[in-house]
Order: sequence, then C-alpha cells, then structure tokens
Amino acid sequence: MLIKCWGSRGSTPISGKQYLKYGGDTTCIQVTAQSGETLIIDAGTGIRELGESLGNKANCYLILTHAHLDHVAGFNFFKPLFHSDSVVEIQNSCFSGVTVENILNTLMSPPLFPITPKDLKATVRYRTDLTGTFSIGSLTVETIALSHPNGGFGFRVTEADRRFVFLTDNEIGFDHGGGAGFDDYISFARNADLLFHDAEFTPDEYRLRRGWGHSTYIEALDLALRSGVKRLGLFHLNQNRTDRQMDQIQADCRSRIKAEGSTLDCFAVACNMTFTL
Repeated sequence: MLIKCWGSRGSTPISGKQYLKYGGDTTCIQVTAQSGETLIIDAGTGIRELGESLGNKANCYLILTHAHLDHVAGFNFFKPLFHSDSVVEIQNSCFSGVTVENILNTLMSPPLFPITPKDLKATVRYRTDLTGTFSIGSLTVETIALSHPNGGFGFRVTEADRRFVFLTDNEIGFDHGGGAGFDDYISFARNADLLFHDAEFTPDEYRLRRGWGHSTYIEALDLALRSGVKRLGLFHLNQNRTDRQMDQIQADCRSRIKAEGSTLDCFAVACNMTFTL
C-alpha cells in the first residue's frame, strides 16, 4: 500500500514561514491499495489539495476518525464532488448520535456554505457497511474506539502482511467514556509497520489540558515502544508548534529511543510525506 499525508496539523489550519517544513493543513491521509482503490481518512483542509491531485474523475472511499471541525473542514472543497465522472463512497457512521451524512450536509448548507448537496455532480453514496471490519479492494480495515470527547475511531489498515495503524485524537491517559484502554491500543498497534499517533502536547502543556482529548509525545512514544511497531509518526501537530520546536521534539524522541536500545524509527509527520508498505 502507498500512504501519503496531505495534512497533519491539529485543531486549526495555520500558515507562516515558521510552519513550512511540516505544513499547516489539518488531517487528511490517502491510502492507495495495490488493487488500485483510493481510501481517504479524514476530510481536514488537506483534502482540498488531494482532490486537486485526483482531478475530475475519481473513485474513492472516505472514512472519518470523528467529526470535529478540523477533520471535516475541507470536505466542501474536495474537487471530485463537483464532477459527474466521480464516485465518492462515504462511511455513514454516527458521532454523538448524528450520522456523517447529516453532519456533512449541514456543513454544505446555508448560512455556512452557499453550495448544497443537491448541487454536487458526483455520485455520492453514504454506506453503513464501512464500519467495524471491512474490505476495500485488497485492503482490510479494522476499527477501535478512540479516547476523545464525542468519541471516534482509530483504524488499522492491512494489505498482505503489511499494517498501518492510525490513532489520532486519542488521549491515552484519560478515560472519556466509550474509548479503549491502553492495553487495547498496544494490542491494536502490535508489530505494525507504521503507526501514526496523536502527539499534540508536551508534558508541561498537558498539565493544563488534561481531558482535551490529546496525548503527549512521550505517551505516543511509550505506546509505540510497548507495541513493537517499526516506525512511529508523531501526528496532530499542535497549531502553535513551529518547525524548530517540532524538530526538537523529534530529536528528544530519538534520544529516548536510543537510550532504550530500540530500533524504532520515529519522526514527525509532515504534509506530502509518502510511505510504501
């Protein structure tokens, strides 16, 4: 499978010369199967540029970790929606009792937006079967409940013997109700080839933000070491975190890994990074 990040920033998109290295777009991940299907995880502002790359004719699947604004804010600007040759299949799960279809239709309605769902040219299908464990071409997708306000899903994507685990907006050390426990996340990520995990806060920042739904980079690293993953991508980068500060966090993680005698590869996930598993 081919994995590309189109946005790794958390909470809100940002811009400025101090954010060029890691980018300012919010969450959007593209997974391309060997069988040719395109799976998109989250519709943050990064999905706009992804849509430009797909062009006027696209067949794709969209699944959401959850429905907070930074994870759906780019949906209205996804180019394939406006072309009749495109087919977009969307996971129609519920968040806080509201379906994804209702959430996205609300985003695309006055006074929030001048274009409504009836104006879309693409074939858009909302599917209730894209939940739990399901297949998209040669990909098998499994889900786990996130520890996050209003709930959410983490995903494990497997193709042949390769595994990609995506756990963003996941507060490891706090029980939001309905989420899984630390041992469950270890099992879910066990021996994955690639793990992206929420690393929003430093330990000092977290003391004032406990219960906000995000982990520290130390917790993300601990999870990766305990689960035996090969590569850890620090994700959901804080909206105020500059490139230099993110480099320092990455360096700290690598120093801790060396002290543990581990071979784990750890890095901060930047926009436009690609991975082949």
